[in-house]
Amino acid sequence: MAVFRSPTCSLLAIFIVFVGHVGASNYVRPPAGRSLSVSLSEDLTPTSSQQVHISLAGNANMRVSWVTKDMMTPSTVKYGKSQGLYDDSKTGTSSSYKYTVYKSGQIHDVVIGPLEPNTTYYYKCGHDSSPEFTFKTPPAQFPIDFAVSGDLGQTDWTKSTLERIAKIGYDVLLLPGDLSYADFYQPYWDSFARLVEPLASQRPWMVTQGNHEVERIPYFHKERFTAYNARWHMPYEESGSNSNLFYSFDVAGVHVIMLASYTDFGPESNQYKWLESDLKKIDRKQTPWLFALVHAPWYNSNSAHQGEKESTRMRDSMETLLYNARVDVVFAGHVHAYERFTRVYKQEPDKCGPVYITIGDGGNREGLATKYKDPQPKISLFREASFGHGQLRVVNASHAEWTWHRNDDNQPDSVWITSLASDYACVAN
Repeated sequence: MAVFRSPTCSLLAIFIVFVGHVGASNYVRPPAGRSLSVSLSEDLTPTSSQQVHISLAGNANMRVSWVTKDMMTPSTVKYGKSQGLYDDSKTGTSSSYKYTVYKSGQIHDVVIGPLEPNTTYYYKCGHDSSPEFTFKTPPAQFPIDFAVSGDLGQTDWTKSTLERIAKIGYDVLLLPGDLSYADFYQPYWDSFARLVEPLASQRPWMVTQGNHEVERIPYFHKERFTAYNARWHMPYEESGSNSNLFYSFDVAGVHVIMLASYTDFGPESNQYKWLESDLKKIDRKQTPWLFALVHAPWYNSNSAHQGEKESTRMRDSMETLLYNARVDVVFAGHVHAYERFTRVYKQEPDKCGPVYITIGDGGNREGLATKYKDPQPKISLFREASFGHGQLRVVNASHAEWTWHRNDDNQPDSVWITSLASDYACVAN
């Protein structure tokens, strides 16, 4: 792995990683958290906005999504740079969905902008009587901070993760699948959105889907990803994709690719062809950093989820595309633990391959995946089964610092990463 060679930073990174391993040796791993269910506030009326979350929607735009009980509430967002003063407004669309006997509220979808970078905006959704929210746009240039957390669910540990993420001052949150753990019980989607609203209404959340989003029931509900697609509209149209399950976006010198583990990924699939096209369009002078997210990890030394086709076959199909494009980091979830690999290609260390990071430790109700393969593979540098969260601070065009924090005692794993676009040996090959 290429590491930032500033003497101070290098020594600090080595010390932090060392301490992380020592702390792990005496660590008592916690049990699964108590499940939470967040009910609707009694202060809200049928026309009040709830479950508000925002996401990036192309150049200088933001998508605002929310739910109302009332089906006739206007899909309008009023917004401005001063509290209580809204100079602009945009109107979008609304929809609802049915899932067996469940019928969702009205789901509103409005794209606002153009917006100024690194700026705080105040906004209201629907009627003037709705609560006022605020968000901050990401910066237009480095540095930029990403929060990264997978397999969130809605438990006491989820709450712990969200509380700690709120303190790190992130610009964009990346979530590699398994959001609500509704698992067919649709009211849990409503509960999850209420749980994350305090954060997701203030900073853009960019998500991809996992196995818990599939929610297909043979004979009763044959459509896959119904709730996910209806509730979490990502900017797939803006990136030339034909599916909300896979897309990409640019932010502050970073190109992020969100891939779908649970739809077709073979060479003849729409996803593969889209990925191939998307990678060809990237200008590393404009976006020197390139990240990718999947749900099922391509590299994994945990005993959990070994040999699944969504991991092994997707890696066999797409790994060379990411390697040739010089992707810097690949994040995954699914395994309920944390693991960081060196730069890898074809299961061997490779200085021009991506750093692979599994971060499926956000707080799911199923508990931790505590068993690992022994001995630890040489490509696996740090692994720990505990609930935690990650922070990726992209400092400039060539250096970024990745830090993973254990929730209950903040024990970290930290490393400096050099972008492959700044490594002449990798760019030339």
